[in-house]
Amino acid sequence: MESEADTSSGYVQSLARGLAVIRAFSESSPEMTLSEVARATDLSRAAARRFLHTLVGLGYVWTDGRVFALTPRVLELGFSYLSSVSLPEIAQPHLEGLVSEVHESASVSVLDGTDIVYVARVPTSRIMTVSINIGTRFPAYATSMGRVMLADLPEDKLRAHLDQVDLAPLGPHTITAREDLQAELERVRGQGWALVDQELEAGLRSIAAPIRDRYGRAVAAVNISSHASRTTREAAEQDLLPPLLATAERIAGDLAVSPQSRAVVR
Repeated sequence: MESEADTSSGYVQSLARGLAVIRAFSESSPEMTLSEVARATDLSRAAARRFLHTLVGLGYVWTDGRVFALTPRVLELGFSYLSSVSLPEIAQPHLEGLVSEVHESASVSVLDGTDIVYVARVPTSRIMTVSINIGTRFPAYATSMGRVMLADLPEDKLRAHLDQVDLAPLGPHTITAREDLQAELERVRGQGWALVDQELEAGLRSIAAPIRDRYGRAVAAVNISSHASRTTREAAEQDLLPPLLATAERIAGDLAVSPQSRAVVR
């Protein structure tokens, strides 16, 4: 589907296609042939070949002549963002303190388009079928961190966001009806936190709170995630929520006085 950016006079299609080639590689497809890249990006083989060989020349992609794979140099692209903001550096020690207190994994993410993107994380044990690393993305609508940030959006921006989202069932309890999701976001807005119970994946329960900037905007979110077999909903609210809210406040406090407190711009 063509986005608004696609039709603007400043849109550089070749740049967008080159970035699409980089994004086509993933944990499930770390190496791909030319034909696989072309299919994944909806490019012709000739176009995919040009972009791949350009990326090889720049050092972002490696090839043995048959398959292609990303090189560590692509990390430079994300490092430029992470090094320009203070949020991950500020959040990390607070996450470590939170994890030592609750003995469950904790993360911080920001909202990017229709996804959340992890920018800081302290894991205890792997509880999802996919590993979570800095830069991992999940659909915002099915995550606790996504919901606290979506709940903070102005109504017009929230409507525009939901217009772009396919509310697909990702877990056994995923909310897939727009009116139900809007009602849940209204509840999250009122209580100031979100609990998601096996909506992103079976067995995963998480609770999140917003991290607000000096103007009161939810610029990021922090969560605690655990396996549903270990933590009931009631226990999450009683035992995990208080230290989570305190951690969100401490991160926000440090962020507000940081000289780099331009942490996130939606």
